[in-house]
Amino acid sequence: MHDEVLMLVGTRPEAVKAAPVALALAGHPTLRPVIVHSGQHPGMVEQALAPFGLAPRETLSVRRHAGGQAEFVSALLPALDAVLERRAPRAVLVQGDTTTTLAGALAAFWRGIPVAHLEAGLRTGDLTAPFPEEGNRQMVARVAALHLAPTPAAAAALRAEAVPDEAIAVTGNTVVDAVLHIAAAGLPPVSPALAAAERTVEAGGGRLVLVTVHRRESWGAPLDEVLRAVRAVADRYLDVLVLLPAHPNPDVQGQVVRALGGHPRIAITEPLDYSDLVRALRQAALVVTDSGGIQEEAPSFGVPVLVARETTERMEAVRAGCAWLVGTDAARLLDAAERVLTSGMRVPADRNPFGDGRAAQRVCAALERLLRQPTFGVPTSATSASRSRASAVSTVGADTPAVRSSSTVVANPAAAASNAVARTQ
Repeated sequence: MHDEVLMLVGTRPEAVKAAPVALALAGHPTLRPVIVHSGQHPGMVEQALAPFGLAPRETLSVRRHAGGQAEFVSALLPALDAVLERRAPRAVLVQGDTTTTLAGALAAFWRGIPVAHLEAGLRTGDLTAPFPEEGNRQMVARVAALHLAPTPAAAAALRAEAVPDEAIAVTGNTVVDAVLHIAAAGLPPVSPALAAAERTVEAGGGRLVLVTVHRRESWGAPLDEVLRAVRAVADRYLDVLVLLPAHPNPDVQGQVVRALGGHPRIAITEPLDYSDLVRALRQAALVVTDSGGIQEEAPSFGVPVLVARETTERMEAVRAGCAWLVGTDAARLLDAAERVLTSGMRVPADRNPFGDGRAAQRVCAALERLLRQPTFGVPTSATSASRSRASAVSTVGADTPAVRSSSTVVANPAAAASNAVARTQ
């Protein structure tokens, strides 16, 4: 019999970073991963998991009309609570700082189930940048039982917020595991635009510049500045091919097309499959991005990164000389891009500050240490009732393993972590 670790994902970056942990847990003698898709980004989670040979065990049906976060959370919480009651997992793992992450942490905490926060401790210290992500991750930190910090700097940020040392495990970032896994698979390109760019680059006829801009705080005037700089780069360097996977938001797509549409060496595409994104990173001479994940992925391939944001919670890349924080001003961006492209600069590909590709193994070890402990605290009436119902159920679906009647839950996850992860570091 196996204990379930429910892994909640709702966006592509969450799915990518959770995938190596799911693969590692699949081979664990006592723990089993159960991937649950919150429904935040329909289709994109499945797309991201497919190259890893994974798929969600359950996908929540969350109806959205206006698209606001309050609407999403109000629908997600009861649906997720029902899954937690039915499956009675030993732990819930959430990743990063999305709306799905915050809702999952709250739902698990309210049921007394330990919350493990993957990629914990990232901070800018500014609740407006990135918004709402900075607020989300700070709130999750208040209820998590286990903080899986990707770097020593992230762990230090948690300690500064009075998170006990025993509740923190420095693991490296699982995105490095993911990007190395996909690169080794050597999957062929899916996007015709990427395939065409690759043929040109491989024939020695051009250099690829990958541009990804999607942060909410960049929409509007800041994005216009970034796009103006991108167009200027394409105009000045006749060998440059720009690949820009556009955000699915129609307003953002319209802004991108107005600024860059019709340029013969700029390809605006749909969001790339993750395997294609990895291929693009491997081919790129330069990346311009406001994405957090790409700041972590690109160093594995020696690609210089210009971070089109005013702040970043991933200063490790800047300090390591892998990335430059240039903001959204067009002149600053263009100047930085010219310095990289004129010099042909690369960065050390063997010194990614975010990990060595073994983060998922460390995450599994930390989860095992947490969950091998005896029952923590006194279960609340709500969690006791949930466990009683779970014990009466032998199976809950054709593809669902039996739920153990002895599943342990935590009445006070934050206090429990102090006892559970004493030897994490």
